[in-house]
Amino acid sequence: MSRERKHSLAIAGHRTSVSLEEPFWAALKEIAGQERRTLAALVADVDSRRGEANLSSALRLHVLAHYQRLAGRS
Repeated sequence: MSRERKHSLAIAGHRTSVSLEEPFWAALKEIAGQERRTLAALVADVDSRRGEANLSSALRLHVLAHYQRLAGRS
């Protein structure tokens, strides 16, 4: 299993760090590219909708939901 990797980025005008495994970072970059937006913009969007959930968990769930939609399972 891949280790978590910490990334720092700006969300809504403040800096934050998010730890995710490399396959999730790669998937988020791919999703952002497909949507023609930056990784920071994608993360900010997920952040704005996550409620009380941990941001790292919300990002993992976003990746899962994206690929489930592509597979026709949602």
